[in-house]
Amino acid sequence: MARPYRSVLYIPAANARAMDKARGLPADAIIFDLEDAVAPDQKVAARDALRQALAQDYGPRARIVRINALATEWGRADAVACADLPVDGVLIPKVDGPEDLDAVAELLPDAPLWAMMETPLGMLNAGAIAAHPRLSGMVMGTNDLAKEIGSRFRADRLPMMAGLGLCLLAARAHGRVIVDGVFNAFKDEDGLRAECEQGRDMGFDGKTLIHPAQLAVANAAFAPTEPEIDLARRQIEAFEQAQAAGQGVAVVDDRIVENLHVETARRTIDRAQAIAAMAE
Repeated sequence: MARPYRSVLYIPAANARAMDKARGLPADAIIFDLEDAVAPDQKVAARDALRQALAQDYGPRARIVRINALATEWGRADAVACADLPVDGVLIPKVDGPEDLDAVAELLPDAPLWAMMETPLGMLNAGAIAAHPRLSGMVMGTNDLAKEIGSRFRADRLPMMAGLGLCLLAARAHGRVIVDGVFNAFKDEDGLRAECEQGRDMGFDGKTLIHPAQLAVANAAFAPTEPEIDLARRQIEAFEQAQAAGQGVAVVDDRIVENLHVETARRTIDRAQAIAAMAE
């Protein structure tokens, strides 16, 4: 079963209380942020606070650390520090191409790498980035991307569609996890739900979040529903029965079920089981 990434919550590494509280939150993954969420004069202290926090048990939650870019005065020390930390991934900001991953990989011989996809060049090089042998996942940085391309906010995210689509195709072509960008209006539950549903329908694995209040909406949106699970089980059963009878297709609810539908159904069941395992 693949680990679920329905909800990926950013937590400032400078905030020890927030990092401690995160151990009890229903997030599938946590991004401990050393970059944007930490003021320059707190960068070194945040690194030390992160080390102390990660000495604690975060249960089944994936632990990802977003480091500062290597071009900054903190980036190299962040990367080196992560080599000795119990992390499930190191997130690299503003990845323009695979060479940015190479530079961090030299400092981190073992840790899985993740790429922040938030620049126009990153969008154009998404395929090469996703193909990098050390890459595990991609995170959409839609706020920075909007700034870079000069787009205006639209609820339908039309200006984002080209970049989102390119990165999603690249991730799927190379079997990488990919999570959608943040929704800034954390008190707007309806808006968050609509954007989560849009991302889910596009094919994203989950959504990055900026506030614990957003967790329930994202977890629900990116989880299979009971009717979807029931349909998946019936499709698998019907197809297996059809194969046993020497037939290549089955019919469920007046719709043809072929092998490709069964593959999707099995992924639905696997996803539901992985989510259930997170709650145990």
